[in-house]
Amino acid sequence: MNFLAIDYGTKRIGLAYSQDGLISTLPPIANDQLVLKKISDLIKLYSISKIYIGLPEWGIRQNVLDFVSRLSPVLQLPVEAVEEAVSTIEAESVFQAIKKKKKSYRQTIDSLAAAVILRRVIG
Repeated sequence: MNFLAIDYGTKRIGLAYSQDGLISTLPPIANDQLVLKKISDLIKLYSISKIYIGLPEWGIRQNVLDFVSRLSPVLQLPVEAVEEAVSTIEAESVFQAIKKKKKSYRQTIDSLAAAVILRRVIG
């Protein structure tokens, strides 16, 4: 089974997927009026069978729950909200360990956080 993980943000959405147990990041996408189509296209491209979305303890928690309620019926796939506590902090450690350039931080961190969420879920 192939899975997609989403790190939801009000401006950008970080993405990671697993295929045959290997986790890879995808470039983040803009959270705009085309977001559902973009995610739908990725689901077809990578033969995704389930989606995990990080659920923060506070802040934009309700936004994430609203997004899940919009996402599930459109994609007709199981969508599971999973606790994402400190996933961004863990992603920052990964970012530093792979010695990426500072200017790529904004393009990388959300998708690394999605990869952290996915790793926690699928092991």
